[in-house]
Amino acid sequence: MIFKDYYKILGLEDSKVTADEIKTAYREQAKKYHPDINNESDFSEERFKDINEAYRILSNSVTRRKYDRTWNSRIGNKTQSAKREEGPIFNNFLNMFFGTANEKEENNKTNKKKNKVPKKGENVETQIDVSIEEAFYGVEKKVSLRTVDGKMKTFTVKIPVGIRNGEKIRLHGQGKKGENGGNNGDLFIKINIANSKKFYLNGMELCTQLKLTPWEAALGTRATIDTIGDTVSLYVPQGVQSGEKVRIPGKGYYDGKGGRGDLVADIMIMVPKNLNEKEKKLFEQLSNTSKFNPRSEL
Repeated sequence: MIFKDYYKILGLEDSKVTADEIKTAYREQAKKYHPDINNESDFSEERFKDINEAYRILSNSVTRRKYDRTWNSRIGNKTQSAKREEGPIFNNFLNMFFGTANEKEENNKTNKKKNKVPKKGENVETQIDVSIEEAFYGVEKKVSLRTVDGKMKTFTVKIPVGIRNGEKIRLHGQGKKGENGGNNGDLFIKINIANSKKFYLNGMELCTQLKLTPWEAALGTRATIDTIGDTVSLYVPQGVQSGEKVRIPGKGYYDGKGGRGDLVADIMIMVPKNLNEKEKKLFEQLSNTSKFNPRSEL
């Protein structure tokens, strides 16, 4: 491939010149070979095109450095005539600096290749409810969901022992389809642990209610209370009040560290709604005997 010596075209001895010297040389050569001045010579018109071409590359610091590197690597110190070369070889040379249709074609090809890069499908998220007992012991559940194409599909979801409320289970490859051979997305199932009539969760605490009669609360008692898979006995001190809490360590929900939180019982003092005659008389006697007045403390 024959390269043009742009420095010689501008009348410069070598490449060790400043930007101002390039500009001055360009003006001199452009004035000398301008077609309006040398309109009788076909050579001057071709020379003028070369001068403009040389200035276009050498006046820009980026394209000048690129030209110098190319010249030094391909030509070095060898002498080369400043010959204008037409056709695809010369066009390839100009492509290094300005880009042409060929370069655009290459860019289009590159973009098409990028578009064909495998792309993973989008993830899909849904949620299901499980009971506290199911979450505590772990369970396999059959879940029917509508897929992205509108069809119903049944999945087997393994709920691990002690899963936390709000945690997500990941089913690989069950999301939206990938593109260009990419992997399918994943299906994420968020677990909502539903409260039951007997229990509700507060973090690691398993909470329940302990209902007492007025005389149990006043006298104190030993009561039994259910936890998951077990029954425990606890002492209730005399004078306990509604709203107070009794805590049983290690009988709550899994803490994720191999242990369990506490079982927390909310005390509720229940008053009988329907009294028989004997019960009514006993309460009347208590009312006449007791000096307790909770309103006096207000």
